[in-house]
Amino acid sequence: MTPESDDLTPGTPAANPYARTLTHGRFTVVEAAGEIDLATAAFLAAHLDAATATDLPDVLVDLRHVEFFDCSGLRVLCRAESRAQQRGGRLRVVSDRPRLHRLLRACGLWRRFPPLPELPRAPDGE
Repeated sequence: MTPESDDLTPGTPAANPYARTLTHGRFTVVEAAGEIDLATAAFLAAHLDAATATDLPDVLVDLRHVEFFDCSGLRVLCRAESRAQQRGGRLRVVSDRPRLHRLLRACGLWRRFPPLPELPRAPDGE
């Protein structure tokens, strides 16, 4: 399932090789791709910062196209999730990658980010 639109508010960063932001019904979807590490985490962070800058953000971080994800990416996720909560919203992770599941468990973040296997269906009319 692919997010339906990239019509976002001004201030949304331009897509880059590591992240892009789209809308999917009422959700803001930040799709990450490639290797998210110390050298690339800032590209993902820019999109997550914009996605969590609104009131009541409902953000899905789609990590299904990520080949490598390290503690730099985890730090960005934790920061963005805290920002979303401070604004009365939420941030959830979408991943079907066993390697990422093992990382979340090993770091004690499984309960904070229990991964969804795919993007939730957008309700009709959204």
